[in-house]
Amino acid sequence: MKDLVKKETGAATTTDVRREVVSGLRDGTPIAMGYFAVAFSLGIIAKKAGLTAALGFVCSFFTRASAGEYGVYTLMAINAAYIEVVAMSLVANLRYMLMSAAFSQKIAPGTPWYHRVLMACCITDEVFGISVNHKGYTPPAYTYSAALVSTLCWASGCAAGVIAGGLLPHAIVSALSVALYGMFIAIIMPPSRTDRNVLYAVVASFALSGLCAIAPIVSEWSAGTRTIVLTVAISSVAAWLKPVKDNNHGEA
Repeated sequence: MKDLVKKETGAATTTDVRREVVSGLRDGTPIAMGYFAVAFSLGIIAKKAGLTAALGFVCSFFTRASAGEYGVYTLMAINAAYIEVVAMSLVANLRYMLMSAAFSQKIAPGTPWYHRVLMACCITDEVFGISVNHKGYTPPAYTYSAALVSTLCWASGCAAGVIAGGLLPHAIVSALSVALYGMFIAIIMPPSRTDRNVLYAVVASFALSGLCAIAPIVSEWSAGTRTIVLTVAISSVAAWLKPVKDNNHGEA
């Protein structure tokens, strides 16, 4: 009976929490390494926009979005209006609302609302990826620890980039940013190998993303808008054609 209550409510012992913290730190460390490299290049852009290392650290700690930060720093460098900065940030980061909604299905029933809010605030592309792939419900301790280690490296990388300024050659900075994309591919490949439906969705995502980048009209949309539209469309079709089965109640 106790095990059933624990399963339904998500209650965890101190040992469980400690184990999830260690697991989150372990899974978040590779993300953190990739984040540092990409954030370093963002720091160089932030330096050109007039940010100090301290400001770069704080901004990156609370933002953690490469496209969003790049857009903000670029607009700051040309003295854009506040409304332009806000609008650009909203479009570039709107996908995180979709991720948070999807992630809510992985949070155990009975989890306090403040944990749900904080876990949503921890979402980045990569933290979302490892959190939704967590076996069973994803406990707050796992997401918090993974987000903490990756966020500290992201913010530190931006601060280091601000300090370094434009000293490094552009080719080296560009090469460092490749690590993040390779890491994200590593996240989606294991489930693609074990689930053919996931593989089809991944292939469709790559193909349609490439087509939309060159298609008339659609190619004029921002990258963030195209990502949102494709995410909704592909996930909706996949859910309609191959709904996830619930072990207890049939189709979810």
